[in-house]
Amino acid sequence: MDPTPDRARFCALLVAPPGPARDALRALLAADPRFGVTEAPDGAAARERLADGGVGLVLAHAEAGGLDVVRHTHRLRRPVPATVVADKPDVRAAVEAVRAGAADFFVLPGDADRLKAFAASVAAAAGADPFRGIVSRHPKMLDLFELIRDVGPTATTVLIQGETGTGKEEAARAVHAASAGRTGPFVAVHCAAVPETLLESELFGHEKGAFTGADRQRIGKFELADGGTLFLDEIGDVPPLMQVKLLRVLQERRFERVGGTEAVRVDVRVVAATNQSLRRLVRTGRFREDLYYRLNVVRLDLPPLRARAEDIPALVEHFCRKYARPNAPPKAVAPGALERLVAYPWPGNIRELENAVERACVVHAGGVIEPDHLPPEVSRAMTGPVPTRVDLTRPLKDVLRDATAQIEKRYIRRALRKTRGHVGRAAKLCGYCRRSLTAKIAEYHIDRLAFAARR
Repeated sequence: MDPTPDRARFCALLVAPPGPARDALRALLAADPRFGVTEAPDGAAARERLADGGVGLVLAHAEAGGLDVVRHTHRLRRPVPATVVADKPDVRAAVEAVRAGAADFFVLPGDADRLKAFAASVAAAAGADPFRGIVSRHPKMLDLFELIRDVGPTATTVLIQGETGTGKEEAARAVHAASAGRTGPFVAVHCAAVPETLLESELFGHEKGAFTGADRQRIGKFELADGGTLFLDEIGDVPPLMQVKLLRVLQERRFERVGGTEAVRVDVRVVAATNQSLRRLVRTGRFREDLYYRLNVVRLDLPPLRARAEDIPALVEHFCRKYARPNAPPKAVAPGALERLVAYPWPGNIRELENAVERACVVHAGGVIEPDHLPPEVSRAMTGPVPTRVDLTRPLKDVLRDATAQIEKRYIRRALRKTRGHVGRAAKLCGYCRRSLTAKIAEYHIDRLAFAARR
């Protein structure tokens, strides 16, 4: 078994024991030039491979614990489409697979053509929408989408800045999905989570015998990302010596493994992210200025969730679908609960919101999330009642949209009152750019001069 996929193509993970079943799956995908294939004999090996990232589709054989693999793919921070494959028809197994979250259940060889069509549709969808993992209608986010579309096809290095939990990895994946190397791997390294003594080996790999415990050659993340994108999260925590080595790799596109002398050349697009101000770190001498300018070719500044409150209803609906119980419809959200979710400032941003919705979905029975199902700090976050009439003749999403509009309009009016009608200062309070706030003022027919008259 060769566990390394062809990095120039969309990567599919085949989970099957060695033998005819795995050979049949490999042959089926080999006929489509879009696919690269990586393989795992069982669920444990599959989980390790999925942890490395870059997998866009999982085909799990029933004999290799296919149900457990499918369940695992849905617990990932970014779920991966997965299906179960079997050698003979089994209605009960098919039902269990779908309940576990499988996209479908295939029997080979009879379903070979249908399986090929399914895999092709997943690959096509992966290349069609680089923003499928991001839920937003905020003007600033829409501007960022346009910037990603522009920079995506280039090889330009991108720096993403934003608070913890704002979706920096999702933005990096969008850059990758919009790039010319989108069928190559996306490999993420969380620099702050790797001990300083191991970071060099993690990034560049090492040769056998390079240090105590190095009993075999290890391929680093730069090599694993060859032909694709390497995402360096929390780049501001990289120690000074490693900053020098990173700068060299970005300039020369080559490096040596730890303990090695042979230069390894790679074609990798680097996307870096940080929740700190790198410019401030440069001023204090904690980050190299030359590396900062090498990374900061194009910068994406992600707004915090409190600055894009109109996205909260759509995000809540998305998470309710994501954490729906098997074979059950997604939970609805009571208007009172939504009011509290919109009013809360979310210091942990989207990640904190997702955790709150997930807990409400899995802990509480019933089909509706009520205010008392939310974390205490969220349920207390009310700035005043927003009257919302429950009209069962209208779809819930329309009611939620109207409730959000009421809150947004009231927030903008309060910001204009505080700034005495000054749009620029009010935009800063709202977390909008001036152009976006001007559009909102027009949309809600707010007379800003009425606030200016109160000087």
